[in-house]
Amino acid sequence: MVLRLDGPLDADALQCALADVVERHESLRTVFPEADGVARQLVLDAGAADLDLTPRDTDPARLDEALTAEVAHTFDVSAELPVRARLLRLGTETHVLVLLVHHIAGDGWSLAPLARDLGEAYRARTEGEEPAWTQLGVQYADYTLWQRALLGAEDDPTSQAARQLDFWRTALAGAPDLLALPCDRPRPAVTAYRGDAFAFPVDADTHRALADLARARGCSLFMVLQAALSVLLSRHGAGEDIPLGTAVAGRTDEALDDLVGFFVNTLVLRTDLSGDPTFAEVIDRVREFDLAAYAHQDVPFERLVDALSPVRAQNHHPLFQTMLVLQNQADTTVGLRGLTVTEQPVRTGISKFDLTFTFNETRDGAGRPAGLDGVLEFSTELFAHTTAHALATRLTRLLGSLAADPGRRVHSVGLLDAAEQESLERAAHGPVRPVAARTAPEAFRAQSARTPEAIAVRDGSHRLTFGELDRLSDDLAHHLHERGIGRGDLVALALEGTADQVVAMLAVVKAGAAYLPVDLEYPEARITYMLDDARPALLLTHGTARAARYVPSVPCLALDDRAAWSTGRTAPPTAAPDPRDAAYVIYTSGSTGRPKGVVVTHASLVNHMEWMAGHLGLTDEDRVLARTSPSFDASVWETWLPLLHGGSTCPVPPAANHDPAGLLARMREAGATIVQFVPSHLSLILTETGPDEAPATLRAVLCGGEPCPGRWPRAPAGTGGSRCTTCTDPPRRRSTPPPTTTAARRRTPARGTAECRSAAPSTTPAPTSWTPGSGRCRRESPASSTSRATALPAATSGAPS
Repeated sequence: MVLRLDGPLDADALQCALADVVERHESLRTVFPEADGVARQLVLDAGAADLDLTPRDTDPARLDEALTAEVAHTFDVSAELPVRARLLRLGTETHVLVLLVHHIAGDGWSLAPLARDLGEAYRARTEGEEPAWTQLGVQYADYTLWQRALLGAEDDPTSQAARQLDFWRTALAGAPDLLALPCDRPRPAVTAYRGDAFAFPVDADTHRALADLARARGCSLFMVLQAALSVLLSRHGAGEDIPLGTAVAGRTDEALDDLVGFFVNTLVLRTDLSGDPTFAEVIDRVREFDLAAYAHQDVPFERLVDALSPVRAQNHHPLFQTMLVLQNQADTTVGLRGLTVTEQPVRTGISKFDLTFTFNETRDGAGRPAGLDGVLEFSTELFAHTTAHALATRLTRLLGSLAADPGRRVHSVGLLDAAEQESLERAAHGPVRPVAARTAPEAFRAQSARTPEAIAVRDGSHRLTFGELDRLSDDLAHHLHERGIGRGDLVALALEGTADQVVAMLAVVKAGAAYLPVDLEYPEARITYMLDDARPALLLTHGTARAARYVPSVPCLALDDRAAWSTGRTAPPTAAPDPRDAAYVIYTSGSTGRPKGVVVTHASLVNHMEWMAGHLGLTDEDRVLARTSPSFDASVWETWLPLLHGGSTCPVPPAANHDPAGLLARMREAGATIVQFVPSHLSLILTETGPDEAPATLRAVLCGGEPCPGRWPRAPAGTGGSRCTTCTDPPRRRSTPPPTTTAARRRTPARGTAECRSAAPSTTPAPTSWTPGSGRCRRESPASSTSRATALPAATSGAPS
């Protein structure tokens, strides 16, 4: 509590009044020494409190600096009373009172009785009297004994503690440990809790609409705010299962209302956004969960964490990372006789959570809603100020639009204002154009019908025409269908660098399922985690012994054993996917947490390949090198682009990536025309091979994923006419110029001229969700009939990892 005091101040009377308040409330004079590692409460005399109100002269221009230093005081609660007071003098009749209370001794509700008692005690002391207040009926120690008796022993199944813990185990089962928030910076290994905060308003009209909606749905205003915040986070990439933290007062008896102490408890409130719900439906889901949570609010959050034993890390809060609070505590105005008392803002530079949204209701003279005062506290270790402000602005916009039309589907409601939308349009890679939503099998069959005798796959000496690939994948798709695999299922593939990988990809999507690429060269722990998390229905591989050891429960099929799966049927299977169905799932790297399965629909895949075909000027003569691990999303176009738009895909064994000369030989053998590298790998190849080893057929080299070096070891692929445009932003400052850049598109360079060209942004996943551990992909909202290369602005976007 930091208060500006204007007027003639009696500092001695104020110090005595503070001592009176400390004497009145035992929580303010309790220390917690340890005995054998267990803390206990020890109530001391008020005289031990550090209440030094000797005025300290302070330059008003340096007030913020002085306050920051004062509020940064660290309490040793094992020996030091959890209260401290200092008085800063800015002028003869201008002072600032800094009253610190450790959270162990007081919560937000405590400020009201603290302010009331301080005002009464100051009035008495200025009159030379002692405060004549009524003795408190209970003290904090009485509450702790009552709470222990109420909850009972956790090992007693009939106790309230046991019943409430059982409820939370069920209610939070499967909840995400860490939300994928739109962070600007990587999450540090250990958080320092650095943060900032700012205020943002919600206008009176929106406040009234939210209050009316809450009444209409039979819920509280808080529940409506929770539903809207969950939608905001979900639309920024947090998924469809949103756990938020909130504080409950914990003062379930009127005898506690006038007591200073820490009664507040923290609840985890989970919002389900699965399917394609309206905002009204989300509110109903929130109300159902919250009411059950409030009925089981007595177990301390610390005990809940111990019992649930979630993943613990030093860089994020367990069970939730975003907090939502709607303040409804009593008035905390301090009335000090003869003084004008106002709250003095203080910048603590701290954020206890990734994001904390706090709202206060304001009312007009008639008690009608007059607006919400919002405050967003955010971690500056994760978010830039621009991103935090954008989140607050979008939340206020979202509150207004959803309150006005609660029947809207939450996955399609607009978040961006006109300026943001216009900025995206300007940044888009091409014009908006209508496209017909198609599946990958439909697009492939159209290409196969056009060029049935053309070579689709070049795997060393092994060739497959489009017609052969179509018939072979139909055969395998029938086998998968007979095994019960269809829409919503997931099939893992471990066939990297072979024609069988291409056959399997097509067969799985023809059967209506989605495929999950698995690179067996990855660490065993990652492979085991992916398969255990995704629970695919089947694993297709070569020789099942190696793959079977990762997850013995997943059945394996050896694709090189044709007799084990060939049905002899080459007609398309009857089970066909929908454009909104999942086509594939690829797990992220896990560099900022656990790997997460990202689902991409058929519509997204087909639309993206159509854009790339036009961007690269793809022809039936092109040969695309497929050398990227299928477990990396950059591999997708190396196979699907020629399958859907002509040319050949040329799989490369994984070992070739470690042999620059061998890889170039493979490229020459395949007659590769289009290849893809990260800059560091391309630099290695240019360094360790000679200029005469470049494939004469090569016409385009795509680079991305890393900054390009200021100077290549030599021109890419050793050609004199190289042009280079990268997929990533170039360095802002260069000491040496890069190779000549070009923005030319839809132009076919002459054979023998290598060109680095910018690729499209990675395929944007449609609103389809993967339910971890379920082995099922769920369709959510229909795929858009418009292909648009757009994403959220840079301040709020980011690929999951």
